[in-house]
Amino acid sequence: MALPLALPFSIAGGLVARHVLGCRNRPSTPPTFAAWLVVLPLLMFAEHAAKLEPPLVSVTTRVTIDAPVSTVWKNVIAFPPLTAPHEWLFRAGIAYPLSAKIEGSGVGAVRHCRFSTGDFVEPITVWDEERLLAFDVSARPQAMRELSPWNITPPHLQRNYMRSRRGQFRLVALSDSRTLLEGTTWYQDYLWPQTYWRAWSDAIVRRIHLRVLRHVKQLAEIG
Repeated sequence: MALPLALPFSIAGGLVARHVLGCRNRPSTPPTFAAWLVVLPLLMFAEHAAKLEPPLVSVTTRVTIDAPVSTVWKNVIAFPPLTAPHEWLFRAGIAYPLSAKIEGSGVGAVRHCRFSTGDFVEPITVWDEERLLAFDVSARPQAMRELSPWNITPPHLQRNYMRSRRGQFRLVALSDSRTLLEGTTWYQDYLWPQTYWRAWSDAIVRRIHLRVLRHVKQLAEIG
């Protein structure tokens, strides 16, 4: 998963090369571009050094399911194992959901969402049957598995820079046999610069959502 790290440096290198080659045809060039090459890394370092608490952001994904809301609800609170992923993101090491089980029912029950790197422990905070299931995240596994022939745990995995805080499933009955299922995750991203990494993190969360929601859809539609 070196792409997010390599991409900005590759782009910067390309821009520098373009600027240098362009300067050959111009007798004098304003120093604005070169100044930005110096200033931007300093701004990134300052953002990290300030140790600001990152904002709590949310990602919401929706699917429409051809099944009654009661059937969808049963497959939301717990579901059997999913098939192996085919998405390159997960095959490259990003943690992905495998199954879910729940201990108890109602507020105070504990849902365990098993991922490829371990379990998310999710105490239920709202149990509005067939409408809303909301939960906190009291424990979380590593965000990814490093693809390496050596057994290593780099700092970004030890510190778990991407931290899920809470989530919910909202169900809306569109008709007697059709349901809108909406999944939302609230998370904090401790990687800097925030604007750059949030784009990657949002995309990862959305792919995780789709893997679960499509599985629930398949289970509910076959009854």
